[in-house]
Amino acid sequence: MEITEVESVPISIPLSEPVSFATRTVEHRDHAVTFVRTEDGYEGVGYTLGYDGAGLIADAVEELLAPMLVGQNPHHTTDLWQRMFEGTYQIGRKGLLLRAIATIDIALWDIRAKAAGLPLHEFIGAARESVPAYASGGYYRGEGVDGLREEMETYLDRGHVAVKMKVGRRSLETEEKRVAAAREVLGPERTLMLDANGAWTDTGEALRACRRFAPYDPYFIEEPVKADSVELMARVREGLDYPLAAGELEFSRYGFAELLRAGAVDVVQPDATVCGGITEWLRVAHTAASHDIPVVPHYNPHLHAHLVASVENGGMVEYFYRDRDIKVFDDLIVNPPTPEDGKLTPRGPGHGVRIDRSALAEFRTDGGD
Repeated sequence: MEITEVESVPISIPLSEPVSFATRTVEHRDHAVTFVRTEDGYEGVGYTLGYDGAGLIADAVEELLAPMLVGQNPHHTTDLWQRMFEGTYQIGRKGLLLRAIATIDIALWDIRAKAAGLPLHEFIGAARESVPAYASGGYYRGEGVDGLREEMETYLDRGHVAVKMKVGRRSLETEEKRVAAAREVLGPERTLMLDANGAWTDTGEALRACRRFAPYDPYFIEEPVKADSVELMARVREGLDYPLAAGELEFSRYGFAELLRAGAVDVVQPDATVCGGITEWLRVAHTAASHDIPVVPHYNPHLHAHLVASVENGGMVEYFYRDRDIKVFDDLIVNPPTPEDGKLTPRGPGHGVRIDRSALAEFRTDGGD
């Protein structure tokens, strides 16, 4: 089998109204979508959030990485990953180029599993057939505490026993009221998680806020401080009596090794579309397993359901409902799967994400057909 073509397309999908979390407000969601094609007719799909850089990611795929791949065997994912990583080492290693590598690597694994006639989690080596999905929400749109209660009730009605909400944008008094309301709706037995998106900037500020939430029994607080503040994160974790999670913005095994060495996390959250693809995601997950640390990846539930189902320390996947108008990638997918009774079942062949070509044409931003 031989790679004949690599194409990457930037797209942007507008939100119906702006949505906020602790540190920023967004009005649209952009992605880079990469296709890898082979001489015998297989096509693999990979993708990543662009954060306003989708065009740059797509350019990096086509201009820097594609020449390394054409003519190569798509089954050689370890070799091809290393070629791409080493070939861009001086200008890459993290950030935009790791996202570009991720889109290609995901597409290569998609091809490999399709060629084997298997869903991706079975191709990797399934540990389970379905995975728990938590509902992710609690963003800021002006609904107030009553609106948050209604949102939490909706997730319970849809069968979820675990929910995550945003914190860190309002005053501590208001945030405590929001967390208390969520816990009241969920009851004592269901799982509540909090996500601060790096809201706090020093140990005292972060601990003061996080300790306010302790009476409401959160399973974890996600990114109470900025992703790069590893020592600060470790100090905050040491000062809490409930777990700390991070990793959605971490890149490669090397970044996660630093989090683990520093004792900064109780839960790791690698995103395969960010950290370098499936090849690197599996390295991170297996390293976390050697520390008895669970993996609860960020976003991309349709892809991550396969990965969480394939490792023994896989925890939950994060699920965003399209009607909340927060993450809108489902607009690009043919028949996107939804959780049933709070669980998501991976489907194939490959990772099972099929791109709607008419939607791709509608939302692409590079002027292509």
